Amino acid sequence: MAAPLLDKLRAIVGAAHVLGGVELSPYVIDGRTPLAAVFPGSAEEVAAVVAFAAEASVPVVAWGGGTASSVGMPPPRAGVVVVLTRLRAIVEHEPGDLTVTAQAGVTLGELQTALRARGQWLSLDPPDAERATLGGVLAANASGPRRHLYGTARDSLIGVTVVTADSSLVRGGGRVVKNVAGYDLPKLFIGSYGTLGVIVEATLKLRPVPDEERLVGVRFERLKDAGAAARALVGSDLIPSAVDLLDGAAAAALGLDDAPATLVVGFDGLGEQVDWQVTQLAALVAGGGGRGVASLPPSAWSRLARASHNAFGTPAAVMTLSVLPSVVADVMEQGTAAARHRGLVTAWSAHAGVGIVTGAVRADGDRQDPATLAAVLAEWRAAARAGGGHASLTWAPLAVKEALPVWDDAGPAGRIMQRIKAQLDPRNLLNPGRFVAGI
Repeated sequence: MAAPLLDKLRAIVGAAHVLGGVELSPYVIDGRTPLAAVFPGSAEEVAAVVAFAAEASVPVVAWGGGTASSVGMPPPRAGVVVVLTRLRAIVEHEPGDLTVTAQAGVTLGELQTALRARGQWLSLDPPDAERATLGGVLAANASGPRRHLYGTARDSLIGVTVVTADSSLVRGGGRVVKNVAGYDLPKLFIGSYGTLGVIVEATLKLRPVPDEERLVGVRFERLKDAGAAARALVGSDLIPSAVDLLDGAAAAALGLDDAPATLVVGFDGLGEQVDWQVTQLAALVAGGGGRGVASLPPSAWSRLARASHNAFGTPAAVMTLSVLPSVVADVMEQGTAAARHRGLVTAWSAHAGVGIVTGAVRADGDRQDPATLAAVLAEWRAAARAGGGHASLTWAPLAVKEALPVWDDAGPAGRIMQRIKAQLDPRNLLNPGRFVAGI
């Protein structure tokens, strides 16, 4: 079947834009090699590829920069990877309306550079912005430290164009901030990991570039003191754009002094406002064990979201935990103790103000036992549940995924998601079996 499939795909997008054989190595997921990788040059070509795949009963996996390709269960069967990097045009930028429409394959780095040249920016800062594409960021609902103030992709999306499982080109929302009342269908595709449709274009609202932006770090001798300072900051009159908590390993990866804990805080706005807020922060943390407020280089912004992951050259596994902000430091300490008990080392970082915690783990040596890793990660998930939340594997080898579910139990929400999936993709062709509740 491979040769006829490749020939048909070449007829749709051109021979130069179809990969097969050994060229597919960058698109292998958990040991599963796709049948082909295709690079469509228009939304219509995406629709044609999806139509052919549906006719051939071949799964379709949408692919942007590949930054979230490891997230999810192993693919149950080989399919066609639809790589959207040729769709990278900025279709329309209306500075007066503070909106932009762009194709899904443009990287966040490219988009931000173009917008900042005109004094505006998109308030999303996911990891690997130079690789992550707009469509991928929306599909994964990826975000970074600035989500504390500016929210996630759901807060920026105005309209979206997707190719659905029946190859229809569907547009939802609009190109202005105020749209007619009704169901907000575009946001249904946020965080759907390509299981409901292939995003090909999106319209988002923008913000003016702030006059000044500053990132500062405060060192603490105890993680719990840093956590208490984060809670005090969130409850204060200050308006930080980021409130992140790092343990010693994650702080070292960010290039900070080796301290047991570091609270990293971002501010933006007018220069006088930023100066005043930094001064107030210093006063707020002084009585809680904080040791000074040190300015961090601008480059730290882009590395902050992956600080725990980057603490190790190659971590054995990475888990994201969503918990109540009040228990972030406690969960980090519990996770560290659980790993240490089994001879593993960890690195932790958190968007402390919103309760998003990332833990990376590896063996203290070369031996990475899957059963031991799975046991530790199961304890982390239990800690997340006890903290009012849930946990999912962000990255793990296949042996660990086989021993521990990637996704937490979604409960009643999972059943609703399954019904939506059945309505929009009844033949189960779009990234099947990899998402929550087996979607």
